[in-house]
Amino acid sequence: MVAMVLGTALAALGPSAQASEDLAPRAVQDITRYCSACWRNARLPLDCWGDCTQDVFQRLLERVPTERWTQVLAADSEERQEFLRAIDTVKKRVQRDRQRWSHLQHEAPDHRAPRDQERADSHANLRHAAEQTLTQRQQRIVQRSCEGWSVAEIAEEMRIAPARVSDEKYKAIQKLRAHFGSANEWDV
Repeated sequence: MVAMVLGTALAALGPSAQASEDLAPRAVQDITRYCSACWRNARLPLDCWGDCTQDVFQRLLERVPTERWTQVLAADSEERQEFLRAIDTVKKRVQRDRQRWSHLQHEAPDHRAPRDQERADSHANLRHAAEQTLTQRQQRIVQRSCEGWSVAEIAEEMRIAPARVSDEKYKAIQKLRAHFGSANEWDV
């Protein structure tokens, strides 16, 4: 993939780049291997090595003429210094991004789970109390009420008068309040 990006970039640069195209494949391979060793030593995630190497090539294309890429790995050359700066810049950017991401994961806890568990526990307690103290009809009415059904919908489903549903619901709530010992906890 790096070679394809490089080939496209070299073609876009024009004739001077075409003259050095014979030297480029070997230099590209050497630079790619060197970058991979750097990413491994820096303990960067394997899945970002390709992107990091492309970033280095992009910086090299901007700062070093392609005919000088053979000098990138030569000792004490300006090209090597530019290459090492590119590697260092990309490595530090990726490491900073990883640190920021890890801080975000720890700073934003999900508080929904305890509320959901609390709600589930309340519903379980209500079902248990309903089974102990209410008639079957009252249990169905309370269950439907907790699910958001209106009195008219419950009456239609159970085929009884809405006034009867209201009366049974009132009696069920009174029994549950007595069971839980709190007059305000279970206002439905």
